[in-house]
Amino acid sequence: MRKFLLRHEKKVLRLLEIFPGFVSWNLILLPYWGIFVIPNAVAYFVLIFNIYWFYQSLIIAFTSVLSHFRIQASVAYDWLADVKTFPDWEKVHHIVLVPTYKEPLHILERTLKALASQTLPTAQMTIVLGFEDREDPQERERKQKILADKYQKRFANLVFTNHKLSAGETVGKHSNQRYAAMEVKKRFIDTGKIDMNYTTVTSCDADHVFHSQHFAALTFKFLDNPNRFKRFWQPAVMFYNNIWELPALTRVPVTFMTIWNLSQLPRRDRLINGQNYSLSFKLLHEAGYWDPDKIPEDWGIFFKSLFKTGGKIEVEPLYIPLLADAAQSTTIFKTLKSTYNQIKRWAWGASDTPWIVFNYLTTKGVPFWDKTTRLTTFLWAHLLWPVNWFIITIGLTLPTIINPAFGRTALGYTVPKLSSFILTVALLFLIVMIVIDNIYKPKRPEGFPRWRALLIPLEFVLMPISGFFFGALPGIDAHTRLMLGKYIEYKVTEKV
Repeated sequence: MRKFLLRHEKKVLRLLEIFPGFVSWNLILLPYWGIFVIPNAVAYFVLIFNIYWFYQSLIIAFTSVLSHFRIQASVAYDWLADVKTFPDWEKVHHIVLVPTYKEPLHILERTLKALASQTLPTAQMTIVLGFEDREDPQERERKQKILADKYQKRFANLVFTNHKLSAGETVGKHSNQRYAAMEVKKRFIDTGKIDMNYTTVTSCDADHVFHSQHFAALTFKFLDNPNRFKRFWQPAVMFYNNIWELPALTRVPVTFMTIWNLSQLPRRDRLINGQNYSLSFKLLHEAGYWDPDKIPEDWGIFFKSLFKTGGKIEVEPLYIPLLADAAQSTTIFKTLKSTYNQIKRWAWGASDTPWIVFNYLTTKGVPFWDKTTRLTTFLWAHLLWPVNWFIITIGLTLPTIINPAFGRTALGYTVPKLSSFILTVALLFLIVMIVIDNIYKPKRPEGFPRWRALLIPLEFVLMPISGFFFGALPGIDAHTRLMLGKYIEYKVTEKV
């Protein structure tokens, strides 16, 4: 089979591009045609799916609470004191890659200020601001001069790179970050100024704000792990920088995304790095850096490392909060549009399906269990992305209206009742999420009325609407575009 796949690689990859959309559309439409052909099977499918959703809600609530207690312990711990017990701790060097394109100066300054406030000596840090050559040269140079004057002496190195798009590259964080990393290797590692064996590299969005303990904790995790060259480290990414400024319709999904990130940290069997993460420079180099033509760079570099190194790659949770901006623009409509496009770009991660599945089937030397559990996690996350909302929200309600004869049967009457009861009980776990959200969300700004803050928990009644427009719809949009070969272009999330 391996020889057949390699011989017909192009056709196989195209078929695998069709696969996510084919699966999601068929699962979404199943209740509507199946209610006439296999009504009993459809009823049990919806019931089992709702039971599965109840189980997922329970797990998310439990693991979110677990993450909360571990984060509280971690931020109170003196990581630097433990780091100093290693005789070689001062050899560790952290390279932070910050790709940027038209980011406002105050956003970049906020990120650099957080990096300069680390408990770990910043003399062990190199910050790389990766600008795009297509940005207005005068504006780019103005920002670089201001930042250099203010922060050049705060780190071992503050580097500015100007990425110019080359043949075979696509626009986005992936190609910019690749260029910046290779420039750092050329300037510092190849010249012997930095030891690759003691170097980590962190992928950071321009709006990310690090906790002061972040790099002390990362240094300890790096030194303490004998398998450090086969590890990623993932902090708790929280979209709270501008949470109070968002319209209710996008604040709801943003809150769920934050809780979801928290809930994944303890699940070592499923955890895959995303948004902001670190790895050893040695692993990055061995894996061949980020692909210059693949937009989903975070899960992409994980699987690329898995296949290139023969497996045994894991993501270790870093129980340290990291604040990020949610999509926001100058008007409510533009904010809604920006949020939709950002989530569609995340859903475009399904475009990794062809090469991940192809490498799963053709790459030798990767332990079966390692690659199978990770592939299952990837497919489960992406294939059900657009499906969940339709099965949970509509379920059998619309299908039984279409086929009222089945609705009058014992099964047609009972299953919707059972499903409704299961989902109602699952809403109890929402209380846990609201409590955790209130713990980590920044304090209410003075300009935000107290009465509105008290009403925020009631915004969760918008879940069916926000779940459709900022979950199911961008998901099926991305899957359909991939299925039809209508590839999307990377668009930077607007910052204000």
